[in-house]
Amino acid sequence: MLLLRQLEFAFRSTGILPVAPPGGSPGELLIESAGSPQRVRPVADKMPTGPTAETAALLQNARELLRAVGATRIASEIGIEWNSRLKTTAGRADYRQKLISLNLRLFEHPAEIDRTLRHELAHILAQFRAGRRRILPHGDEWRSACRDLGIADEKRCHNLPFPGSARARRYLYKCPNCQRDFPRTRRIKRAVACLACCHAHNGGEFDARFRLQLVGGQL
Repeated sequence: MLLLRQLEFAFRSTGILPVAPPGGSPGELLIESAGSPQRVRPVADKMPTGPTAETAALLQNARELLRAVGATRIASEIGIEWNSRLKTTAGRADYRQKLISLNLRLFEHPAEIDRTLRHELAHILAQFRAGRRRILPHGDEWRSACRDLGIADEKRCHNLPFPGSARARRYLYKCPNCQRDFPRTRRIKRAVACLACCHAHNGGEFDARFRLQLVGGQL
């Protein structure tokens, strides 16, 4: 991990960052049990391809927005990339890497770039304020951060005409407590629980009572 952090700071001055984030989908309502192994993609797979000038301007804007709401420390650590691997999502926030990834197709919808930046920045700000406490991806903390960043009416999902995922979700898991469905493209091999229930009943920590159960396969 030290090497990854060194690479991140080495490219910080350019406004474009190579990144190798842990696997999984940020913002997903899941929580892994402690000690679970994590996958790391090669840096080459994540090399951003967006214009440097645009990235530098967005990075400056992001830092100014964070400083304006008192998040000075996180403002100096935040990074932005244009990620060609994003297909169906407009953006993604990785708090551990202090990184916001933007979909290159946003250049086809320039009016949405600033709002997408603020949406993802709200995820970073919300977790920064929460500290070590686990929070829901689009819960009250995120909504409060959206208001502070000037997008009080922000929705959880974008309505841009990006292509849908071509991967079939063949497996269906269900939370034994709230009965929420979790369709997955692959079988879950680790202990994974419903974050909403862990947050509501166990302080956001993994709780085996809410471990997802496979209820259907080859959907």
